[in-house]
Amino acid sequence: MEEKYIVALEIGSSKIKGATGTVDPAGALSVKAVEEEKLADGVRYGCIRNVVETATAIRNVIDRLEQREPGHKVTGVYVSVGGRSLMAQSIEIERRLPSEMEITNELISDIINDALGYQLHERSIVGVAPREFRVDNSPTNRAVGMFGSHISARLNLISCRTQLVRNLNHVLDERLHIGINDVFVRQIAEADLVLFPEEKRQGCMLVDFGAETTTVSIYKNGVLLYLSTIPMGSRNITRDITTLNYLEEFAEDLKIDGGNALSSTEPTASVPVGGFDFGLINNYVAARAGEIICNINEHIKYAGLTPDRLPAGIILIGRGSKLNGFDRRLENLTTMKTRFGTPGNRIRILDGRVNGADHVDVLAILAAASKEKNVQDCMSRPEPVMQHGIYTGNTSQQNITQPYQQPVQQQPIQQTYQQPIQQPQQQPYYQQQNYQQNYQQTPQQQPVQVQQPMPQQPQPTQQQPLTTYQQQAREITTATDTTPAQTDQTYQAQHDRKSGFSRAWSSLRDRVVSLMTEPVEDDENDD
Repeated sequence: MEEKYIVALEIGSSKIKGATGTVDPAGALSVKAVEEEKLADGVRYGCIRNVVETATAIRNVIDRLEQREPGHKVTGVYVSVGGRSLMAQSIEIERRLPSEMEITNELISDIINDALGYQLHERSIVGVAPREFRVDNSPTNRAVGMFGSHISARLNLISCRTQLVRNLNHVLDERLHIGINDVFVRQIAEADLVLFPEEKRQGCMLVDFGAETTTVSIYKNGVLLYLSTIPMGSRNITRDITTLNYLEEFAEDLKIDGGNALSSTEPTASVPVGGFDFGLINNYVAARAGEIICNINEHIKYAGLTPDRLPAGIILIGRGSKLNGFDRRLENLTTMKTRFGTPGNRIRILDGRVNGADHVDVLAILAAASKEKNVQDCMSRPEPVMQHGIYTGNTSQQNITQPYQQPVQQQPIQQTYQQPIQQPQQQPYYQQQNYQQNYQQTPQQQPVQVQQPMPQQPQPTQQQPLTTYQQQAREITTATDTTPAQTDQTYQAQHDRKSGFSRAWSSLRDRVVSLMTEPVEDDENDD
């Protein structure tokens, strides 16, 4: 089995990121390239607003990824959804069986299908995360294989605005004609990449501090308990600095170079540094950073927990979390230990220029796609080309450098064409009188035999200028002959691409069912 190329696409509020990687037959992922394109206002709060600007940025990223793999073309992508409208809500589904029987994968799949079919007002379900399963009122994390007559499941439905899904499908499918192989919830994919299983069991909070949103997800006993999005991000800090009469691009540089989220308890004089008054700038930085941290702390209460119930602490990801002093101030306010989330050694990065901590969002999509049962190839491979009797170019497994051998069928064909040319030289009796008389009696038979195949060539009228009527007739004939087959192929291709979210549901169902077959240990110290 050959390795497969996968392509991940992350559409953020400040930039578009793309990444390519290969998955070997054993399922190991190797990241080959990461490209990004800055975006101004094409995407707001995770939702595409300017279709043209976003499509152009995505095309630029894909073109650069294709240049890193000469001859390959991107035919499909794995994408993620997130943003301000992303949230989770709990539902409960029950099944009463006619008698005590074994809980099977089919029964769990049926429950997940009911959850995916749950109707929400102007929202689309993009993920399902199990919270708790009970068999005969007994809690369990491994429902498949147990015996019982009654099963109940508490699930988290993860949804977003329908407009977000619609615009994403419109840009990728209708404008760029790129298939959507699968869709992942960005926060869940990131958690699977940077969180350790022990942290999920003990209890922890993952904070994704992005450009315009901050997403909070809380894990306990190995499952997702809470997920919500705060409509504030690092761009709010940048725009606060613009009130000091700085352009937004320049204010972003000032925030990165000299910004500090720590508030000063003692009044200090504003001392210009490098011509800029960072004392005044940090007043804005610290005020907005404090507001965001207070909102993060409140979501622990909204989840019905306290900091002591999350002993694994807070894990920070996102470019906004790199703000100087942000992690220390968050740790001081929440009284919880804090660390930065990184992929570590879980994936292999072949490009030394790629820093895994800075690209957790797009690398998480690659990692999630590589764990699929049926990983779909996202790039088409170049066909081999023969030059001077040798095949060149990449093939599915290796380059073919052996000399090209002509098929056996071509031998008699060459003899057939060579025989009429060599006969006059090899048989001098053609110059005898009988042959000359016969040849002179029918002087035009020889050209007729040579030109006999000519009528089978394309009609000579095609080389002559056509009238307007003939051109219209040809267009109608061509359209009539090719449209049905092309229409079927085009419809099937479009149907496959547009059903990307439907296929994502199928993959999501398989992922959730697999969780029910893997044991998850509870925290012994949990009350």
